[in-house]
Amino acid sequence: MSRSIRLDAVLVQAVIAGALSFAHLHDLAAAAGQTGWKAWAYPVSVDLLLVAVWRRLRTERSGLAWSWFLVALVASLGANIATAGLLDLDHVPAWLRILVAGWPALAFLGGTLLAHTSAPAGEPAPARPAPAAPDPTPESEPEREQIAPPQPAPALPQVAVAAVPPALVDHARKVATEHRARTGTDIDTATLRARLGVPEDLAGAIVAQLA
Repeated sequence: MSRSIRLDAVLVQAVIAGALSFAHLHDLAAAAGQTGWKAWAYPVSVDLLLVAVWRRLRTERSGLAWSWFLVALVASLGANIATAGLLDLDHVPAWLRILVAGWPALAFLGGTLLAHTSAPAGEPAPARPAPAAPDPTPESEPEREQIAPPQPAPALPQVAVAAVPPALVDHARKVATEHRARTGTDIDTATLRARLGVPEDLAGAIVAQLA
């Protein structure tokens, strides 16, 4: 019951904050000379860029995603601050008019880069060459030479597995379960590493424990 009430409160808070931010962006665009339907399109453009950044940050936290997150955050937060009485909306400065007029091109560039730039994938590990077969030893006549049996290959050194805290393993198991439910496939090491933000060797150790 308490979980339902908490989720409803968060939803109401999100609707109120979104409506206020939407109105501030509209008022700023209208004051900068973007009248009619154009003033209403600006808050939609800013919100769509934030949604695109959020979708990208869910899969990987690259410098590209964080950069456009800052751009969209400055656009939204700047409109909220500008309409708080710090600027005279009846006499908007020229530089602000230029920024508002250039926003559509900037938002289109950010959305295109976020949608069509592929996430960096981990490099595949090099394949280990198979040991060469020993050359057959010719037999002497009339007596055969004693052929020594091949010696077993030396055991490879054991690679130390990074110690993984149990809490991190439990969190990784939840992430893997959510990934399997959403995609229908098991999560790979590169995706788990990007979701958790951990080094590659630690991600491999976590995947080994999840198997």
